[in-house]
Amino acid sequence: MQSVRPKKSLGQHFLNDHTIAERIAGTLDEFSQYPVLEVGPGTGMLTRYLLEKEKDLTVVEIDWDSVAYLKQHYPQLNERIIEDDFLKLDLSLLYDTQFCIIGNYPYNISSQIFFKVLDFKNLIPCCTGMIQKEVAQRLAASPGNKTYGILSVLLQAWYDIEYLFTVDENAFTPPPKVKSAVVRLTRNDRKKMNCDEKLFKRVVKTSFNRRRKMLRNSVKPLILVESDVLQHPIFTKRPEQLSVAEFEELTNMLEPLIVDSNNENKKST
Repeated sequence: MQSVRPKKSLGQHFLNDHTIAERIAGTLDEFSQYPVLEVGPGTGMLTRYLLEKEKDLTVVEIDWDSVAYLKQHYPQLNERIIEDDFLKLDLSLLYDTQFCIIGNYPYNISSQIFFKVLDFKNLIPCCTGMIQKEVAQRLAASPGNKTYGILSVLLQAWYDIEYLFTVDENAFTPPPKVKSAVVRLTRNDRKKMNCDEKLFKRVVKTSFNRRRKMLRNSVKPLILVESDVLQHPIFTKRPEQLSVAEFEELTNMLEPLIVDSNNENKKST
């Protein structure tokens, strides 16, 4: 029996399947040289197997009930438990080297967790863990897939994403209403974008806000005036059809037309 009651407000569904926990811990076997940060360990089901693998482990947990449980059952972690909100942490202050992230992530903040990983992409060679199945499919989706979206493009620009396996609802207490899946993000060789990175993010997000429209319509909120550039064949596509490389090309094409938020009359061609 769990001695910590899962809190709905924190999106807690505690993993109760030891086989699944061991498999998740094993997703970092190829990265054994790096320290590991576990997000939201709860009652330590995954923590147990990470410790068995002798990982250089730190955990971050916002729930004080879970923190008390971890301190009682995993005393070796007492100095390695961060009682805080992962989303508010400056990860660059935790380690003076690269590190991996793992967890059974709360469904309600999983997207925010991955955006956080992106912010520190040069410090994180691998991020692995369990999320809602639909989100996992979205992350790993390829262009042309109906689940391909903002997170797909922004993450795949910097990480190779693997959908590893599906997890049934009964592997949790309490059981969620949806299936889960384990994914692994491995940092690719990209050093920088082939376009302005900040503008790339803006173009991707704006494009998918009207994902069913052709790009010449979906990017209209970004541009100051009409241009012959919009006659290029790429603008007859929908955002879900574009690869990361094509979004880079699109960003470069749009850059001279973009409305500067600090100066509505920036420039046009």
